[in-house]
Amino acid sequence: MIQRVQTIFLFLIVVAMGIALSNPIWEKIGTQSLETAKLTALQYSQQKAVAPQAGVPAQSVPVTFEVSVWYLGLLLGLVALSSLYAIFQFKNRLTQTALCAVNALMLTAIMGIILYRTLYAGKEFGNPADQGTFLIGFYAIVGALLFNALANRFIRRDEKLVRGSDRLR
Repeated sequence: MIQRVQTIFLFLIVVAMGIALSNPIWEKIGTQSLETAKLTALQYSQQKAVAPQAGVPAQSVPVTFEVSVWYLGLLLGLVALSSLYAIFQFKNRLTQTALCAVNALMLTAIMGIILYRTLYAGKEFGNPADQGTFLIGFYAIVGALLFNALANRFIRRDEKLVRGSDRLR
């Protein structure tokens, strides 16, 4: 039966992954006005203001440094696909539980990558005391962790209920 409560939570994981893929995850403003660092699902970018050279007007020129983090986007997409597949495995609750466990591992890896990029790699940028601001993409991933735990709980509850009713027959 597809209309169980865990289906709602699995679908919310898919929605949360879509939000995380389409919105920025983290941002940090530097000490100067043109300095920013931003992490999205596909790239980490830093924009620094470079002092003008001799003979050039006295305006700072922004220089952008980008690093591809495609593996983060890939993991977000895999979590979404795995959750979508788990929705349609409603007849096999053990498969659903296994897919939720795989999702939990991938979401933990995603959080590790994000925390490394923001707290360690982003620390050298701008003011080291300022850790930056987590944006809606990050909170969508935290929500997906919560939805995954709830989905797993309700799948286990259904499995326990079915095993208990099989004992009575």
